[in-house]
Amino acid sequence: MTSTAIALRKLYFTRVAFSLVWVILVLALAKSNTTIATLLFIVYPAWDAIATFFDIKANPPSTPKTPQYVNATISIVTTIAVILALQKGIPEALIVFGVWAILTGLIQLILGLRRRKQLGGQWPMIISGGQSMLGGTSFILMAHAPKSGITSLAGYAAFGAFYFLLSAIRLSKTIKTLSAAA
Repeated sequence: MTSTAIALRKLYFTRVAFSLVWVILVLALAKSNTTIATLLFIVYPAWDAIATFFDIKANPPSTPKTPQYVNATISIVTTIAVILALQKGIPEALIVFGVWAILTGLIQLILGLRRRKQLGGQWPMIISGGQSMLGGTSFILMAHAPKSGITSLAGYAAFGAFYFLLSAIRLSKTIKTLSAAA
């Protein structure tokens, strides 16, 4: 369990860094550069798929990984769907992003609940999963509102970074406890 906790902590810190860079790029460049905004729209779910594969690798072979495989598949399909939706417009891409946030939030909620007994300290992931589902619903509802765009997603990514940071810090306590017991 210690190696899983260490690998997940490293992954969570990496996810924090990615999300913060993504938010900064969105806020600094997306409004003035359509190409960058388009790339950032596509990169976010693609990164989630990649990060999910690292999550899969972090777990022992005996651990069921169906939720992570489903999440990776949803993120890959979402990346493709965002590319296609952007051909129609930003509202369509926001709707796709919203559906993705709802589905992956549900999976994150399930994983947090399942991991809480093994690793402890999963409450930030549980809250984040629920908040992702609410955020996704709001993206769908506001997709056609005036001035909706990729900058609407910056807060979502920033909160995600915050929750991954809390989980990484909490896993540090789990690592110390497991190491002391060994």
